[in-house]
Amino acid sequence: MADTPQTLLGTDTPASATTTQHDHAHSHLHGHSGKRVRRLLHLPDGRKVHVASSPDEANTLRKTLSAANEKDDFDLVIHGSPEHIEALRTTHAHHTTQHQNLRTQHPALSQEFEHIIHELDALSSELHTLSHHAVQLDANFSKYGYSAHLRTHDAGGSDASSASSSFDKDVWQAERKLGTFIPVYQKPIVRQYFHKGLLWRAREAQEVASYELFIDLFYVGIIAITGDTAAEHPTGESLLRFAITFIMGWKFWSDISLLISWFDSDDVLRRMSVLFVLTCLLGFTTNMASAFEHTYAPLVGFYLAARLFLTVSMFWYAWTIPMIRGSMVANGIVTLIPAALWIGSIHVGEPGKQGLIWPAMFFDIFGSGLLILVQRPSAKMAKILPKGLSERFEFFPGTNIEHRIERTNAFVTLVFGSCVLGLLYQSNVAFGINAFFGKAVLGLVQAFVFNWIYFEIDSFNLHTHAIRRHVVSAVTWFSIHLPFIMSFVLSASALAVLVRAHDCPDAPLESLFETFIPRSEDHISDGLQWFYCGGLGASLFCLSIIALTHTHRKIPHQRVRKETRLVFRMLVSVIIITLPKAHMNSLQLVATTTGLIVAVLVLELVGSSCWGESMLWDKRCKRDKATYSAKCGVKKEELEKSVIDGTVLDVEEIAKRDGGEKGGVPGV
Repeated sequence: MADTPQTLLGTDTPASATTTQHDHAHSHLHGHSGKRVRRLLHLPDGRKVHVASSPDEANTLRKTLSAANEKDDFDLVIHGSPEHIEALRTTHAHHTTQHQNLRTQHPALSQEFEHIIHELDALSSELHTLSHHAVQLDANFSKYGYSAHLRTHDAGGSDASSASSSFDKDVWQAERKLGTFIPVYQKPIVRQYFHKGLLWRAREAQEVASYELFIDLFYVGIIAITGDTAAEHPTGESLLRFAITFIMGWKFWSDISLLISWFDSDDVLRRMSVLFVLTCLLGFTTNMASAFEHTYAPLVGFYLAARLFLTVSMFWYAWTIPMIRGSMVANGIVTLIPAALWIGSIHVGEPGKQGLIWPAMFFDIFGSGLLILVQRPSAKMAKILPKGLSERFEFFPGTNIEHRIERTNAFVTLVFGSCVLGLLYQSNVAFGINAFFGKAVLGLVQAFVFNWIYFEIDSFNLHTHAIRRHVVSAVTWFSIHLPFIMSFVLSASALAVLVRAHDCPDAPLESLFETFIPRSEDHISDGLQWFYCGGLGASLFCLSIIALTHTHRKIPHQRVRKETRLVFRMLVSVIIITLPKAHMNSLQLVATTTGLIVAVLVLELVGSSCWGESMLWDKRCKRDKATYSAKCGVKKEELEKSVIDGTVLDVEEIAKRDGGEKGGVPGV
């Protein structure tokens, strides 16, 4: 049975008063679920009409009803058939006649009753809107986990008295905007915001704009440049410079994503703003190669231009949207602190330059996250902070969970794909199946396995996403993607050099095309091996942490538990990091690492299956009859007692009891 609005809100409503409202809310909830529920019609002559959705369901239903001794007093029709339409028309005409007779015989009573029914419908729709189980959020919960702290708001300020009608109106408005011109300026609207522990977000899902994918493609090309530059000279100094330029470039991507996710402003000014930041990114990229010899000042200049543009944008949003003014001003001030450190690093030599760069990058990456301590203070922190400060941070924006995950997934996909491009080379012989081709195939297997694990294995049976699970898990998920992508890019850049190396048997140099011969190495340096193995092992370790931040369903009779599989994955990552100590040639090194990564995949595939399943053919255990377990703040006995007593459970209280739900983090 679907949850009633009273249950969702936790109001104390008597059982007698709940029945009528439940009937109305029940119809609304089914109307938003996207699934048609089989209905039972009662004809005027007393016969029952069962409605099936398909002929197969009709046959199954006929057997079930016949077994229940309902042989002569029911009809069975298929949804949309002439018989179904005729039954609806007959029933509708009968109730219309009864309605008219009631209005004729008892006009005053009939009018009062209709008024009560209308008010109940309006209240049920309003309660449903406040409980925020519209179709978009139902899909949201099924993918990322339920949150009792999630609410929806109507960004356009339209009347939400009817959930179904408001949803139809939103669809109509979206279709109506197609083909229209884009205004030069449109007042920005906060897509979602936090208020007193609740996240209020728009009902509609936020789609990824075309220019966001353009940004990803542009940035992935820049990533390849930074990795290739580091792999050409695999030293500790190159690694340090790679980390600095990579993190600075990462801030370009994250800043653009943040502004697009926080505010809805589909106008020309936004696109020009994105173009300005991309121009700064282009200037930043052209000064990366010799940044620490000659072009450090312009490198920092283009970086600060984009960062200070973000600061101006924060102050602009603070002025145009008073509701979140305190949060925007604080975010703007936080971006100004590292700007002073960056400017100072231009006028300081080494090693003092590093003493300013790394604190500046720390504030750039974690500065906004530190505001969480003020926006969502703990009990001890609330006593220390000034009383008026909490009122200024009563509202602060949050990132849409679907948009953030889709943007991150799209970006990771592009990173995996771009890293494969570094494996490509050109052969100059008639039959080029040799060590060069073998190493390229092994590198392709590595990227494919990483893509498989990230998008399918770790998303298998996901119960609660890390962003919705807990503040700590959300911050960890946000932060760990930076070292994950950075280490994978470093490893892929080193792998491209290993593929072209001719230090192993069956790797004739003359088999390469003439443009690749100068780029082929006859000896693999220790630094390059550490870049390759260290980056690959670190990325696998980060991938394990990403999987650990999620809550997965615990399916009975699984061969290997999730925790055991992740421990094995981490041990393999440590082994890969230490492989340079073995002093192998390029083919042996690539083959060994690929074998270890494939072993991780095999354990994941076998371990996630159930005992009784066959790994060779489709002989599955009966998962439709199996169950999974997950922690919840309410016990089964409590649910049964509430049903018997007719009481209503308060989901807010359940959320407080549940240790896995702490109200989220800015970005859910």
